[in-house]
Amino acid sequence: MLRWFARRLLLAIPVVWGVVTISFFMMHLAPGDPARTALGEKASDASVAALRHQWGLDQSMPLQYLNYLKQLVHGDLGTSVYYHAPITSLMAQRLPVTIILVVLSAILTMLIAVPLASRSATHPNGLAAVAVRLFNAVVQGAPTFFIGAMLILFLGVRIAIFPAGGYPADIGGRAWALVLPALTIALGTVPIMVRGLRAAMIESYGSEYVAFARSKGLPERPIRYGYVLRNAGISGVSILGIQVGALASGALVIEQVFAIPGMGSMLMTGILNRDYALVQACTLVFGLLVVVVYLGTDLAYARLDPRARLS
Repeated sequence: MLRWFARRLLLAIPVVWGVVTISFFMMHLAPGDPARTALGEKASDASVAALRHQWGLDQSMPLQYLNYLKQLVHGDLGTSVYYHAPITSLMAQRLPVTIILVVLSAILTMLIAVPLASRSATHPNGLAAVAVRLFNAVVQGAPTFFIGAMLILFLGVRIAIFPAGGYPADIGGRAWALVLPALTIALGTVPIMVRGLRAAMIESYGSEYVAFARSKGLPERPIRYGYVLRNAGISGVSILGIQVGALASGALVIEQVFAIPGMGSMLMTGILNRDYALVQACTLVFGLLVVVVYLGTDLAYARLDPRARLS
């Protein structure tokens, strides 16, 4: 098992290197000059050239790339030219907010998707299954920011259960403020999870071991939770692991909609201000998060289904 996991870990290294390289060259090839953006359009060419020299932007791109890799090897993410602060300290403030938001979104996704998939698979031709399919079609067809706006309008303004936006100073207020954005992100991934779980559960209901359990007189409830849901859970773990990337990308947009000070809003600020170091660091951290989740998914999958280790 340890050897299997070490092999998976080694395969993640080129993925991380690819994320670092692509983000670096995409930012440096994008139009716009960060020095000009920082000083303003009225700044003299001499001032802009001096700032470019100070930041090392007048060096050749391969040399800048090598210097960037050297920084990363020493654990230095650089300094934000917009916030005028070390990026590691900015990350320490913003990253926990985004991680909590993504984890809460994953929990809400499972809490909504599992009962819907279970009900739909138990009575695949019933009224409940039709209602679930209709729910999936409506939610999947609506953009995430539109769902967020509707939730703000209904739950944040009309009923006023949750705050419509912002991030209070107290811990209780912060936890409450994250529920609505997490629900918005979760609703974007629920249809995919419901479809995957429903298909796996219907397949399990038609399997020989379920027929054998029924022939022995085992009640339907233990069959559902002890056999069908347990086997469908293997498929659910894989789908949830893949969807974490979607949850993280959803956080980028939703943090802007709900004014949550996380990594997503910081990344958008970096892009708008041509803050190369900040954008590259945020992209790297998001890439690392996705890689870690994929590794965790592989580990969970291998624990649930030993055949995965053999393959």
